[in-house]
Amino acid sequence: MAKCAICSKAAHFGNNVSHSNRKSNRIWKSNVKSVKVNVNGNSRKMNVCTRCLRAGFVERA
Repeated sequence: MAKCAICSKAAHFGNNVSHSNRKSNRIWKSNVKSVKVNVNGNSRKMNVCTRCLRAGFVERA
């Protein structure tokens, strides 16, 4: 499962709740992209969520 290398954001679990209030399992996947990132002058691939990309926590290669 993809997990953000910066903020450790991963999938969340919960329930689908129908109109009749029956519950079934559900998963919310975080928006994690595999991107090339500059780390100490070297480029390497990392899984980074889009919030960290937009906020500028990493520098793309």
